[in-house]
Amino acid sequence: MFSLAVLQTLLVPLSLLSASGSTAADFPFRDVSLPWVTRMQDLMDRLTVDEVLEQLANPGYNPTPPIQRLGIGSYNFATECLRGDAVAPGNATAFPQAIGLAATWSPDLMYRVAEATSVEARAKNNYFRQQGNFGAHTSTSCFSPVVNIVRDYRWGRIQETYGEDPYLTGRIATAFVQGLQGDHPRYVRASAGCKHLAAYDGPENIPVDRLTFNAKVSERDLRMTYLPAFKTCVEAGTYSIGGSYNAINGIPSALQRYLMTDILRGEWGFQGYIFSDAGAVESVMSSFNWTQSKVDAAALCLNAGTNVDLTNDGNTIVYAALGDALKQNKVTEAILRERLAPLFYTRMRLGEFDPPEMNPYRSLGMEEVESAAHRALAVEAAMKSFVLLKNNGVLPLKARRYDTIGVVGPMANNSEQLFGDYHPNPAPDAVVTPLQGLQSLATTVRYAAGCDGNPSSTQCESYSSDTVKNAVTNTQLNIVTLGTGQAVEAEGNDRTSIDLPGHQAQLLMDAIKYGGSTPLIVLLFSGGPLNISFMDSDPSVSAILHCFLPAQATGDAIRHAILNDVTGAVPAGRSPYTWPVYFEQLNDMTDYSMEGRTYRYWAGPALYPFGYGLSYSTFAYSKLMCPKNISVGDGINCTVDIVNNGPIPADEVLQVYISWTASQTDFPLPRQQLVYFNRIPFKAKQQMTYAFHVDGRSLALWYDSGWEIKPGSVTVYAGGQQPNQQKQVPSNIVTAGVGVIAASA
Repeated sequence: MFSLAVLQTLLVPLSLLSASGSTAADFPFRDVSLPWVTRMQDLMDRLTVDEVLEQLANPGYNPTPPIQRLGIGSYNFATECLRGDAVAPGNATAFPQAIGLAATWSPDLMYRVAEATSVEARAKNNYFRQQGNFGAHTSTSCFSPVVNIVRDYRWGRIQETYGEDPYLTGRIATAFVQGLQGDHPRYVRASAGCKHLAAYDGPENIPVDRLTFNAKVSERDLRMTYLPAFKTCVEAGTYSIGGSYNAINGIPSALQRYLMTDILRGEWGFQGYIFSDAGAVESVMSSFNWTQSKVDAAALCLNAGTNVDLTNDGNTIVYAALGDALKQNKVTEAILRERLAPLFYTRMRLGEFDPPEMNPYRSLGMEEVESAAHRALAVEAAMKSFVLLKNNGVLPLKARRYDTIGVVGPMANNSEQLFGDYHPNPAPDAVVTPLQGLQSLATTVRYAAGCDGNPSSTQCESYSSDTVKNAVTNTQLNIVTLGTGQAVEAEGNDRTSIDLPGHQAQLLMDAIKYGGSTPLIVLLFSGGPLNISFMDSDPSVSAILHCFLPAQATGDAIRHAILNDVTGAVPAGRSPYTWPVYFEQLNDMTDYSMEGRTYRYWAGPALYPFGYGLSYSTFAYSKLMCPKNISVGDGINCTVDIVNNGPIPADEVLQVYISWTASQTDFPLPRQQLVYFNRIPFKAKQQMTYAFHVDGRSLALWYDSGWEIKPGSVTVYAGGQQPNQQKQVPSNIVTAGVGVIAASA
């Protein structure tokens, strides 16, 4: 049965309930005066075996069937909340794609974005419930966030992730989970679902299909790279975990007893539910040929740990065969009830079985959706996600108004490709393209897409040089928009290279040629890195701003960033992944070894390192003070002095890394590892002494015997960038050595 002992730890003191909460209840599971554990026990005991089977057979496709004799309505467990109430009927605020939110390096901002997302999801859910609509994407149980690690820069789903570092991913995911679920002592605003467990980090379709791919992963890489963010999600309180499509070490995700039962539930104490990826239970038969029997597939997946059979098609609900599996003694009634219990517990904590007046989230109305505050937050989030990759002094713009500027490229007026996968649909008047946002900069704005004549296309397979020439000649400023969008990189669509698509590189060269000495700014829109070495080294390119996929507020955010005309506009985004110098640096995408991948295990040259980003100001670090020695298992408490040397207010991202003594292991160590960060606002010329804590667990390494911290020493690095990087930002790194000694007996 579901662990009622764990539910005891979730009890809310009755003193926290309002007087109106002590209403009469028709069943004990509706009695708000009772502990959660008692209510759950009563509910599960009242369900017949047939009702249990019906509930398990439906939550992954159609709404769960109502149980009229208990007054229980329908529910749907399928909602996308990646960065806004995505896919759901109706409009919603579209925040920047996840990879851009990670580039803010701001857990506070991510918390607020997730909070706004769940407020809108809950408000719409309240409306849908009133209409009797329990269809897909109408609920408050979310398939978000995505906590997979970027390990190959061609992967189509980079845009949905938080980058290449497990610690950054975990911190940002924690903020998302907590912001989404809310801080009410009794009720959850919307439940989070961290996915895709695990080692689902490409490929999608090149060179093999994700539905048949087998990721061969060492235990050390699994523990040190692919699993940490999932553990962080569990510690943050996520109500669910999502599976993946691929197999891991020969076993399909939906059958992964080792990951779901041994590690997730056994080692980490996870008590929520696990949902398969869409069709992944069925693919046990269709893709992996594990069995051709629905009865066997259902029994195997349920016993392994999968609670929800999320299907693509109502005709292939594998869990509909669980009744036959029970008759054939391939599953027990106890395991059926154990798998169902966390689904009902989630619904209980969402407030479904309590009087509506007790739950403040039930009063959220449609006026919350696309509110002025949420639209303003979308601008702030986009603005703070931008990473300034190059600046020859042209930014911020000195003039507020020009006679004539040129705006060219396939992303300039592209209201479709600026969003990325799984985006909400905002009201049309909320969407501001780069071209629209830049209109106020000049009396005359000359525009040319240049590619295809179709603003929704970024492949740029055909190209008109003359239109670009006419737009950029005899201007005072030229802005070139380049990138990918979901037309080039997306779920199910990997890139074969990291080059700019089609004729985009030629478009830029023509803008340089015909623009002459006119300052030229490149705006890049993509999920993953691009091969832009040529523009980085070309002095004719004055500035490069990586905008990721900023969604509805793109144009407004860009205008603020290049003018620095509002508080917080100074770029302080930091790259959440490494930019390779050239394509040949990439390993085989199907090789899941971390050796030679990401900043942690690759010492080669980078065009832009992980954590890289310029500012309009400069910062200096000094006086890093850490203890000389700590005991094994202790954290490290340090202080560092930071000063904003510039004459303008600006944010700085403090990055703290450690490196280990090589003699501590007989296996390849991470070169260095991010262990702390924070985005800190500074006033002009402000200096501060900043205190930070490195969790003792960050010093652990995975040995054959498990996690271990061995005596030795570590070096702590603090600054605005990664240590020892070849391409540096105009700040410095300070270091301190810390001895790690055996704890006293």
